[in-house]
Amino acid sequence: MGILLAFAPFIVFAIVDRSLGTKEGLATGALVSVALLVRDWVTPGRAPKILEIGTTLLFGGLALYAVLGDPTWSVIAVRLCVDAGLLLIVFVSMAVGRPFTLQYAREQVAPEFWEQPEFIRTNYVITAVWAAAFAVMVVAELALLYLPGLPPRIGIIAIILALIGAVKFTGWYPDRARSKTTA
Repeated sequence: MGILLAFAPFIVFAIVDRSLGTKEGLATGALVSVALLVRDWVTPGRAPKILEIGTTLLFGGLALYAVLGDPTWSVIAVRLCVDAGLLLIVFVSMAVGRPFTLQYAREQVAPEFWEQPEFIRTNYVITAVWAAAFAVMVVAELALLYLPGLPPRIGIIAIILALIGAVKFTGWYPDRARSKTTA
């Protein structure tokens, strides 16, 4: 549940961007990101997470640029920036040795498992699947942006399938890895 809540700024951004506009969507995404970050800061037993910190910086930076720079972005171009930023956050989390799913998994698993190689490997695999899903989203948005003859539904279907696949894999893989370890 925690990992899905971490994507709330992106969902809110998409809804507000579509209904009210880009600046409003980015600002709302930034506000939701800050709210999640503050929640983790003030709740005992919780700590700010890489994804939430990165999301706050991403939406805050893009919202600031949208207000001060007043760019003329298409809807797809803005979503490309947001999703490319999300992909970058995921890659950075892996590069620094803290795959973003690890912090969420630790909230659900007893501390004695946290340093076990299989637990860490499982989180790298799940994070890599999310990275692949976000990469599909970026490629779909690039295609929609640079191939104007491409029917928009193809990009939308690719994005939806990538996200559904990542969510389902996240739910399925830990049990598989656990059963493989105990066998």
